[in-house]
Amino acid sequence: MEMKGSTMLLRKIISIVSLILICVSALWAGDVASFIDMGFSPDGRIYMFGQYGVLSPALKPWAEISIVDVPANNFVPNGRILYTHDSPIKAGQDGSGVFFKLVANNSPLTGKYNVNFQNQGLPLYISRDENPPANGETIEFRDFLSGSAYKAELIPNREGSGQNVRSNFFINLESRAQNGETKNYTIGNPQIKRQKIETYNINRVLIDPRGESIIFIIEMKRVSDSGYDIRYMAEVQRL
Repeated sequence: MEMKGSTMLLRKIISIVSLILICVSALWAGDVASFIDMGFSPDGRIYMFGQYGVLSPALKPWAEISIVDVPANNFVPNGRILYTHDSPIKAGQDGSGVFFKLVANNSPLTGKYNVNFQNQGLPLYISRDENPPANGETIEFRDFLSGSAYKAELIPNREGSGQNVRSNFFINLESRAQNGETKNYTIGNPQIKRQKIETYNINRVLIDPRGESIIFIIEMKRVSDSGYDIRYMAEVQRL
């Protein structure tokens, strides 16, 4: 009787957990990418990052690698590589295997730009906001190694709604050195209007190990057939 009661309790717990997961999925009904900082070249002029996830509702794992020319704030030639697996993931998987496969298959490209996976950025800011603002944001953060303080304002613009939404943004950055010297930068290209991107938020800010380049990782909320997806992009600035 005790074993039977324990089995029934276990089944009840599993049912409750399954119901919670279904409810959470219904609220979001999209897929959220995982971000990977892949590092810089030794001179800090090339930055590489990746992301991966599982498409909803097809459950096919996907992965993407981006290689950025930091001074140009743009991809290197053929520097954005995307792969989607042709079959769904197995139970318990998260799509990371496809990311590792993509990295292994493109090792010559990594070698070409001399990216060191251990030469990652130093985090200056990481967002903890589970419900980030939809109409822009202002953040302040410090680089405790150099003593510099920063203030960044993300300014978005959106047209239309739903599947027809088009949007862009730019970032106003103020840098104040320890000696009081102030510099101002405008980062991003507001002329580029992206289809189906509803909101932009600063997910994290990194600085390269040499302290010469600042990287804004932008979280994009994208309209999809099943709800919303989360993807990442980078905006970079030489200091």
